[in-house]
Amino acid sequence: MDTDLLKTFLEVARTRHFGRAAENLYLTQSAVSSRIRQLEGALGVELFSRHRNNIQLTPAGEKLTPLAESSVVLEQRIRHEVSLGADRHYQLAIGATPNIWDAVLQPRMPRLLRRPGIAVSALAHSGTTLVRQILERSLDLALVFDVPKVDELASQVVMDVTLHMVASQPCDDWSMAAELGYVWVDWGTSFRMQHAQALKDMPAPVLTTNTGRIALDSIVSEGGAAYLPAGLAEPWLQQGSLHRVANAPVMTRHVYASYLQSRKDEPLILDVLQQLSQPETSA
Repeated sequence: MDTDLLKTFLEVARTRHFGRAAENLYLTQSAVSSRIRQLEGALGVELFSRHRNNIQLTPAGEKLTPLAESSVVLEQRIRHEVSLGADRHYQLAIGATPNIWDAVLQPRMPRLLRRPGIAVSALAHSGTTLVRQILERSLDLALVFDVPKVDELASQVVMDVTLHMVASQPCDDWSMAAELGYVWVDWGTSFRMQHAQALKDMPAPVLTTNTGRIALDSIVSEGGAAYLPAGLAEPWLQQGSLHRVANAPVMTRHVYASYLQSRKDEPLILDVLQQLSQPETSA
């Protein structure tokens, strides 16, 4: 199927507006409408319901969206693979959830980039999207906090993330820190369970996010407290902008690397897993 049609569909689905989609794609509005009609004709379904200026996805459009996204990603990967330079023999597509990028993966990227013969594609998505992309073979490796319950995938622990409660002011305990304004960061299922058991009377958060960087920026600029990885918060701890909260429980999360079972003995996968497992100080 023509990926230009799918890209046009995704842009209309994102903007919910044919005119804005046309501007973003540098097309005329009639060209966008023509492409959508062509795609609907090829599939034999309506993808959008149109009521005056209200454009919504139909059930068929909802089903097509993740498939179209995967097709576009796969096309991009094919283009990258066949256009690699003579010194780059393989395109490694590695993905992680945004909080894992913030916590541990970003500092480890240089060692992957230094490996001879590899061109790296780095992606941030939800865990569900990462698993789907591995199964569709548009992604080689996914780093997640919660092991995917999918028989086709192999998973192993490659690193740990130690989470400390930090606050914008010195605090004797977590309840005092929470009064500054608690920022909830979703570090996965195990963290949610540990947090609920250890901090039972935590007040409602002033901000909820799945990204440590957003939480860090918020408490540095506006004050407050949050659970953050040691490495992410360390520069602000050293300069005194943030403080570890005394007597707050320290929580640890495993980071799992997931990949297709059929690739568990592939040298490239084994080498990348070994590099990711090394401590940051050895990078």
